[in-house]
Amino acid sequence: MAQPAVLEGLLRWTSAGGLTADVDAGGRLLVADSWLVRDGRVRGLERHRERFLRACGECDGPPLRRLLEFWQDATAALPRTGEWFPRVELAAGSRELRLRIRPAPPLEPDIRVWAAGRPDPRTEPRRKGPDLDALAAVRRRASGEGATEAVLTTPSGAVLESATASVLWWEGDTLCLPSPRLPVLAGVTAGLIQERARRLGIRVTHPERTLPELAGREVWLVNALHGIRPVSEWTGHPMSAGAAVRAAEWRSWLDGISEPLPKE
Repeated sequence: MAQPAVLEGLLRWTSAGGLTADVDAGGRLLVADSWLVRDGRVRGLERHRERFLRACGECDGPPLRRLLEFWQDATAALPRTGEWFPRVELAAGSRELRLRIRPAPPLEPDIRVWAAGRPDPRTEPRRKGPDLDALAAVRRRASGEGATEAVLTTPSGAVLESATASVLWWEGDTLCLPSPRLPVLAGVTAGLIQERARRLGIRVTHPERTLPELAGREVWLVNALHGIRPVSEWTGHPMSAGAAVRAAEWRSWLDGISEPLPKE
């Protein structure tokens, strides 16, 4: 297969013309999905595809046939060398389908997290896209507190997720994460981890926990870009981070399940 031309930036898609470079006018997104591409390999790409298609269907997006044509063109256009963090988008208003090709930011082996739980600002917590600006504001506030991320909580203080990642933690030999009944995004990476845990016979539960109840535990923030990042420090509160005794082995496994991008 011929190497796709690397055209960094925003590409607009039409069924007649395929992908063409466009000026980034900004604006609200109805749907967005992104993943890490490393030398033409991705983990969980089919899961990202299904989540994107489902989300577009839920908000009266283009017909499935057009969505599948767009997806095929978008994945064919992705670079096969280097590290990239592309994003597929459905724009509000115009219902335009777009591909944003972006270099991947530096990957982080661990993470500092602001220990003050933030009220969830999202209007559509189970759909990635509409609330990206609100979540970016949460991260900026966390940065002002010496952290990279902040954890969103329910009004009662129960942990939901961070601004850009699912939150998982260990209680003894049990893998824990918030209940899917809570307003959380169905994380692709979190799903992969849960499935492996069950294959290995590891108990998976969904207890409601406040941030102080995670003190001293091994806590992971997981997403498609960074994979698994154990919390190395909590800031803004006298709260200790647990030792990351399991993270290295699970990260090695996660890195090993990446698959080549489709050839067509």
